[in-house]
Amino acid sequence: MTSHQSTQTMKPATAAKKLGVYLEATPAEFREGVVSRAELNELQANPPQWLQDLRLNGPHPRPVVAAKLGVSIAGLARGGVTEPLTTEQIEALKQEGPEWLVRERATQAEVRKESARIKKKNADRQA
Repeated sequence: MTSHQSTQTMKPATAAKKLGVYLEATPAEFREGVVSRAELNELQANPPQWLQDLRLNGPHPRPVVAAKLGVSIAGLARGGVTEPLTTEQIEALKQEGPEWLVRERATQAEVRKESARIKKKNADRQA
């Protein structure tokens, strides 16, 4: 009995998420097809120019924008940022330092500190 290895594929939206790019900014041939696991691995290992440009300049999806600003995705929404931003727009926001961004960064810092405290507490309990 022979087993046939089926090629694992994913929707373009899933591939874009794994690549950390905004789907609507990708080339039409990427959005309209399916992406195999091998193609995804190749895109990650040897990104074509369009992928390099998107990662560098954007527009970036919300998780990437949130990470670059040092806030949560919910923090972005609370700050009124619902659209993808370019790297230039993100840098401008950092320079402006609006009140919501300062507040959300402080909140995020508290969350990280609390997570580290709980992790240490659990590690001490294990030991």
